[in-house]
Amino acid sequence: MIEVLLYALLAGLGVAIVTGPLGAFIVWRRMAYFGDTLAHSSLLGVALALLFSINPTIAVVLICLVLALILVALQQQQTLASDTLLGILSHTSLAIGLVAMALMPSVRVDLLSLLFGDLLTVTIRDVVTIYIVGAIAVALMILLWKPLLAITIHEELARVEGVPVTAVRTALMLIIALEIAIAMKVVGVLLITALLVIPAATARRFSQTPEQMAIFASVAGCLAVLMGLSASWFIDTPAGPSIVLSAGILFVLALLKRE
Repeated sequence: MIEVLLYALLAGLGVAIVTGPLGAFIVWRRMAYFGDTLAHSSLLGVALALLFSINPTIAVVLICLVLALILVALQQQQTLASDTLLGILSHTSLAIGLVAMALMPSVRVDLLSLLFGDLLTVTIRDVVTIYIVGAIAVALMILLWKPLLAITIHEELARVEGVPVTAVRTALMLIIALEIAIAMKVVGVLLITALLVIPAATARRFSQTPEQMAIFASVAGCLAVLMGLSASWFIDTPAGPSIVLSAGILFVLALLKRE
């Protein structure tokens, strides 16, 4: 039983460390709805994995990456407002995933664990996958940190200064897609965006620089994982929702800090 808790803790901390800096950019760029859209599409990835008998993680990563690229292309067309486009794709992809699973009666799926996560069922393979993908995401963010900050502050000015705005923005979306794909196991399809947004919003209250906010967001996420897992272990609450609730409590406490 201790081994199960250790794997859960390692997986949760691995996700929280990466969602910190990613969440900072999501908060700065007001991309929470984009995160929701990718999270909902991950359920479609699971359905396709079951249909074609392939690894669910690989299928979810591919679906999230493809949808991220589609979103970039559609946003550049500017035929619809971004929030409208995201709303359509978010709920459509979620509905397709649910309908596809309903059409496979021979396949047993724990829908609650997909929607809300099941951290206590992670394996050593899941932990290794989380840390490998997380290391790639962190390395890419470090490499693109200055261009990402430049386009976040002022896209037009960044373009004038020679920053490849479209490429950098696409890279950010792809990194978010990767992290959402591996975070699904921890907090589930419906709660992933909360783990991205809430710790970053909490860190904002204590940060003076972008780098501080990225680090503090990771720390807040790790604290939420520790608190949520403790609640799950001692009072038998679901792990994913407990982590998100813990993040929410930390945010409320942060609001008490005077500016």
